Amino acid sequence: MPQEAAPAAKQSSRLLIRNIGLLLTGDIQKPISDADTLLSVDGRITAVGKEKDVDSAGATTIIDAKGSALAPGLIDSHVHPVAGDWTPRQNQIGWIDSYLHGGVTTMISAGEVHTPGRPKDVTGVKAMAIFAQRAFSAFRPGGVRIHGGAPVVEHGMVEEDFKELAAAGVTLLGEIGLGSVKDGATARQMVAWARKYGIQSTIHTGGPSIPGSGLIDKDIVLEADTDVIGHLNGGHTALPDDQIIALCERSTRSLEVVHNGNERAALLTVRTAADRNQLARIILGTDSPAGSGVQPLGILRLISMLSSLGDVPAEIAFCFATGNTARQRKLDVGLIEADRAATFVLLDRPLHSAGKTLLDSVRLGDLPGIGMMIVDGAISTHRSRNTPPATAVPEVLKG
Repeated sequence: MPQEAAPAAKQSSRLLIRNIGLLLTGDIQKPISDADTLLSVDGRITAVGKEKDVDSAGATTIIDAKGSALAPGLIDSHVHPVAGDWTPRQNQIGWIDSYLHGGVTTMISAGEVHTPGRPKDVTGVKAMAIFAQRAFSAFRPGGVRIHGGAPVVEHGMVEEDFKELAAAGVTLLGEIGLGSVKDGATARQMVAWARKYGIQSTIHTGGPSIPGSGLIDKDIVLEADTDVIGHLNGGHTALPDDQIIALCERSTRSLEVVHNGNERAALLTVRTAADRNQLARIILGTDSPAGSGVQPLGILRLISMLSSLGDVPAEIAFCFATGNTARQRKLDVGLIEADRAATFVLLDRPLHSAGKTLLDSVRLGDLPGIGMMIVDGAISTHRSRNTPPATAVPEVLKG
């Protein structure tokens, strides 16, 4: 009998982006690169440099950036997803896909707390977290990766519960303080158990945000010693200035600033960190969905606000939502360097901005225009439906 032909080997996906006008690395130590060309193979970055030095042979997709900027896809460090791309908090469908059009390619759950009928017994807490972790691992609206399954700790949980959660794939705790655990001593014990098994922790900071939450002040935050000080500028109500400054000075943990918080307190947090040469600790989130809605452009708005009103260089502000968060959250996105995921946003100054460049326009308080989103080496969107139109727009030459 004639032999069957062997199946053809799958062709590698090779993405070449050239004519990059500005490359924002996400690395706060070196936020701008002089590279103008990037190559990725099968969704991983393989080369970043000058076009003459990058081997473009065999590229299956070629994008001419047309002089626009290339940056890592933005990371929203604080969201509250529930089920798929629907939020009962505002009864909206499609909010995650809409965030993609605001440059966000990665989301970190701070707890699925808006789930109707959220269980608060230990068995239910674990079951819901494992379900959310599984569901969001398999569901990527528009390509956005959601790190979900963040249980809100409750009294009665013991070390074995955290071991079980970690073994099931859970890597995050929801905001401590949104459940029954609100005292520093209990929180510290549970944070230590979580850390032992590789689970990161975040604490609610400031006044109550939803029924069941309460005031979490600096003393509780310091005693709990979570990996991330969640929404240090309040969600929505911020702590007094002296407490915010004390947390910046006395803790070494990440300082999270959110869109759905107190803007003056956000500026105070960033200025305090800058005065102490600790801007690498600043990470950004939206803390949405929330009472003030969903904000597809929330991360871009934070970047623009912190640069224009907080005197942060725009290229550094982009690092808050990319490399800083990637390092804290141990992600393989957020930095443009070899062997990282090829997940990017191509953007430029908005049409008719008073700023002459992308960075100038951000320093003046304008929002960038997004021309294209790329997730894992594949084009996910072209022009954003939510941002103002970009001056320079990438063009697909092949693929």
